[in-house]
Amino acid sequence: MSALRVLVGCKRVIDYAVKVRVKPDKTGVVTDGVKHSMNPFDEIAMEEAIRMKEKKLASEIIVVSCGPSQCQETLRTALAMGGDRAIHVQVEGKEYEGLQPFHVSKIFAKIAQEEKVDLVVLGKQAIDDDCNQTGQMTAAILDWPQATFASKVEIDSGSLKVTREIDGGLENIKVKLPAVVTTDLRLNEPRYATLPNIMKAKKKPLTVKKPSDYAVDISPRQEVLSVEDPPVREAGQKVESVEQLVQKLRDAGLVA
Repeated sequence: MSALRVLVGCKRVIDYAVKVRVKPDKTGVVTDGVKHSMNPFDEIAMEEAIRMKEKKLASEIIVVSCGPSQCQETLRTALAMGGDRAIHVQVEGKEYEGLQPFHVSKIFAKIAQEEKVDLVVLGKQAIDDDCNQTGQMTAAILDWPQATFASKVEIDSGSLKVTREIDGGLENIKVKLPAVVTTDLRLNEPRYATLPNIMKAKKKPLTVKKPSDYAVDISPRQEVLSVEDPPVREAGQKVESVEQLVQKLRDAGLVA
């Protein structure tokens, strides 16, 4: 079997360590002046693709990000980790605010077809919207097999053996290539980009495109009416005995 061409999605999100704040007008969350980084699940997807290349199972890693110009920083990080070239599908301002997994899936599918890739590897979800939709919809649009929530991936003569994390434990499946895989936390531990590789990444090819280049209409399918902070947790109460606890639960209608 010839080495695979791999497409990896890398989303720019608010850094996981940042406390997210809602805008005063309730239209979204504050992003200006806030630290952003690559979505952690996409870092895992990137690491898995790099490991495939190190084992000579993959020949090329193409990284893609959809969003504002700052996404190029995220793509350069992916290139420094070990990606070969990048495609930035530029979407700015209000258009980006209305960009949904449905649109991103269509773009990824078009790029996968144009680039003749054998494998699409995406994080199982992004930590900003937590949608967990892009991988599944990309597979549906391409009509390719999908292996979601992967905690182990092995390539076996034109197929993938994938261990999936499910509610009941682990599930082992086999899918034929080409395919779409989404990565779970336990698949691997992503590497840090070294300084020499960060310098080399500046010279790697990065192509800027628009959704229209892929004939994808990014008109929003939904409208956000309001974004609210979660309700403040009420203070707890101390009880002197189990009987008193049961009575309070009964009074609150939580037990019969």
